This record gives sequence, structure tokens and C-alpha cells, in this order.
Amino acid sequence: MSSLVIYDDGGGCLGPMTDLRPAFDIRTGAHRTLERIERRLGKFPAAWWVPAAIESLWASSTETAVNTLPAGDDLLLINGRWLGLGDLPELQCCQAACTDDGTVVAACLDQGDAESFLATNQLPDRVATQVIDVPVLRRPWDLMTHLSACLLDDLHASSTPQGCPKHVQVVGGNTVRVHPSATVMPGVVIDAGNGPVVIAADATIRPCAVLTGPCHVGRGATVTDGAVIRANTVIGPHCKIGGEIGASVVQGFSNKAHHGYLGDSYVGEWVNLGAGTITSNLLNTYGEISMRVSPGASRERTGRTFLGSIIGDHVKTAIGTRLMTGTVLGTGCMVATTAAPPTCVGALRWLIDDGERAYRTDKFLQAAGAMMARRDRDVIDALVARITALGEG
Repeated sequence: MSSLVIYDDGGGCLGPMTDLRPAFDIRTGAHRTLERIERRLGKFPAAWWVPAAIESLWASSTETAVNTLPAGDDLLLINGRWLGLGDLPELQCCQAACTDDGTVVAACLDQGDAESFLATNQLPDRVATQVIDVPVLRRPWDLMTHLSACLLDDLHASSTPQGCPKHVQVVGGNTVRVHPSATVMPGVVIDAGNGPVVIAADATIRPCAVLTGPCHVGRGATVTDGAVIRANTVIGPHCKIGGEIGASVVQGFSNKAHHGYLGDSYVGEWVNLGAGTITSNLLNTYGEISMRVSPGASRERTGRTFLGSIIGDHVKTAIGTRLMTGTVLGTGCMVATTAAPPTCVGALRWLIDDGERAYRTDKFLQAAGAMMARRDRDVIDALVARITALGEG
């Protein structure tokens, strides 16, 4: 049997979503993409392959080999930008499956060919290819396009026991799963009319919150009093979420504890959105939204009418921050402007009314350490190195 290697080919253009993680570690539904791929294939990877810039950071979070291929006859290489939806063909050695634009989704290769392919992203000429139609992340807004399908796939596969405390008002006929260790307080309403709802272990749902399925509340997360969680929302582990949020993904360990609307958006880890931070997700013209993924890049048409913000890891916003439609906030930036900030902000930038400047790395790391310590996490050396590189870049 071929050993599985899940790799990040560095393709596409995902902006701050992949500054501190490989593409397969993005939470693209209730689960991260890597978990959906593992479930779909029924096997765990023998190795990961990631870009050199994040190799040390990813290696610090896994016991599986990183950028070292396992010994063996054949290796099944799976592109971590594949969302784990749809079926892959059975591949024999020297066969590959690609999308119609040439993106390699899967390849079965011997070790020599695998090493060459992962180094160059080019298949040897002797490899036979076939075209398949499966969803692949190319731009950040692809997450929003495929979020509902990914979320439903994950919810239906959930291992959380079915059932809900009797004091919780549940409407609708879809499955509701509340882990026995979760706390759901009186006055909570769960609307499962249009999709399942899963509340994971150790989560807390405070009084009078409303959850509309399909949605997922992750392990150890808190939904605050009176919060409105709309359909197609994913709250990652150990987040604190309040106000109104819909059709959005919060990767994990982030705070949006106060009022304010977050819609059709992605929020990374260790983010703090100040009270009253609001995202716009619809143009006044009701037209197609364009987005610039990184400073200096061209604006691209997204094909979407609804699209909020892409917010990188460790971003902080001040109270009353207004984010315009299609905004991208780079990793580690701090926004404290009374007017709406630019719609594309680079990594480690400090924005106030007097202007924009670089966020000093030592000051950033001090603030990051203070926030992470509140959840018993440390700033590791690999993170320091990566943040330093982003600040210099």
C-alpha cells in the first residue's frame, strides 16, 4: 500500500491565511482540510511537505516527518489545497490526477520521482495524467464558495454524540449534537431547520444565544450572552465569540467577544476584534466584489456578491473599527483608525490616524506572548523566526 504524503505546493495565492500554516491546515469547515482529506482517504500521512518558510513552524506542531519522504516503493502525494470533497481515482505508480488548469491534485510516484516533483512542482513526462473536477483552494474567497459543502460534510461525519439538554429550545428537524462536557445555558435557541448543529467538548453557550445550522462550535469555545450565530458559521477551538456572525470561519484561539457584525469572512488564530468592529460584506451597488490579496497585487474579481474580510493571525482591531467589503488584513497588523483602514494591509503594520508604520517585532512578540499566555500557550522560537522574516519581508 502506498504511503500518504500531504503537501502544500505553494500554489494559488491565499494571502495571510498561509503566512503561519500550510494550506492543508486552514479550517475550511468544522475541520481543517487535512482532517477531511484523512477521512476521505481513510489513512493518515506518513509525511508532510511544506514550503521552506514555514517548515520549522509546522514541524513544531506535529510528530510526523516534515519535508522528509518515507522509505517505500510508491508514495501517494495529495495536494493540500484539495478540499477533500469529491472522489479521487485509484492511481497506480506513475499516474496522476489534475484539474483542468493543470493543478496536480494527486500523484502516485516512486521516491525519486516524488522528490523531483515536490522540488519543482513538475511531473516527469512519463507520468500519465487524467483530468478530474474537484474543488481546490486558489484564492481566499474559494473558502467562502465551498464553505457550506465542506461544513456539511464535516457535520455529518461528526463523532460528537447526538442529543441536547432538555432545557434548550430546538426547532427544525436536522441533527443537533451537543457533547456531554459542553455547557448550554437556559434561554439558548438552536435552529436546526436548514442544517445540523454541533457543539464540541468543553464549549460554553451563554444564555439567550441563538445558533442557526449548519454551524459548528469548537472545543473549549465560548459563545457569549445573546450572540447570534447564523448559518454556515464555524467557530474554531478556544474562541470567544459574541455579537452577530454569519457564513464565516474563525480558525481558533481568537476573540470577537462583543457586539459587531462579522460576515462572509475568515479570521485566523490569536486575533482580537475590538468591541464594535464591523465587516461590510455587500457593496451598495450589489455588484461583484473585487479583492487585492496582498499589497502591490492587482485587484481580482471574486465572482461573489457577498464577501467580508480575510483577517490574518494575530491581528488586533480597536473599538469601532469598520472594515470595508473585501478587506485583507495581514498577519500581525494592528488597526486603530477612526476611518476605515485600507482594503489591503500588509503583515506587521501599525495603523493609527497619524499614518501607517512598521510594527516593531519586539513589541509584537510581547503582545502576542501576553495573549497566548492567557490560553497557556507560549511563543516558540519557530514563531519568532517566522514573524521576524515577515517583518523583514
